[in-house]
Amino acid sequence: MDAEAAEAAEAAEAAERGSTMTEQVQQPDDTGGTGGTGLGHRSVSMTRLEKGLYEVTNARGGTLRTGGGGDTDDFTPVELLLVAMAACSATDVDFITSRLAEPVAFDVESAGEKLKDDGENHLGDIEITFRVRFPEGADGDRARARLPRAIAQSRDRLCTVSRTVQRGAPVTYREA
Repeated sequence: MDAEAAEAAEAAEAAERGSTMTEQVQQPDDTGGTGGTGLGHRSVSMTRLEKGLYEVTNARGGTLRTGGGGDTDDFTPVELLLVAMAACSATDVDFITSRLAEPVAFDVESAGEKLKDDGENHLGDIEITFRVRFPEGADGDRARARLPRAIAQSRDRLCTVSRTVQRGAPVTYREA
């Protein structure tokens, strides 16, 4: 369970009850910017391995490879954006619903159309599809009933990645 998603889900639940978690939610990240549960700086670094192939490292030392597609099976940057959106929302939804019942199946697909308008590349028509099944019984029924709302909360408020895409964020490029 992602601690950031847990915090977001708790805040959402508190909001439903009419209380607030302002103090907790606004606390700075206490992990030195390594991707903890609070607000704060996040970063990754990338090193070229060969033409079109790069290794990305996060502040905790996790790595992955990415490239332009070509001859490798590594994820492309566009695929990583789709992964980030799906993983962020899946974590939110899983945390909220699995408190009611452990899912029997939990699959998420993220897809979009790569477009070029006026010479500019971008994604359009992004869709994140949840295929979640819960066990029979009262707990499963409660989780099934909660699923649509959990998805909406992730889409509308909780998922930092998809909210950033929806709202847009300034991106600054610089040479160091």
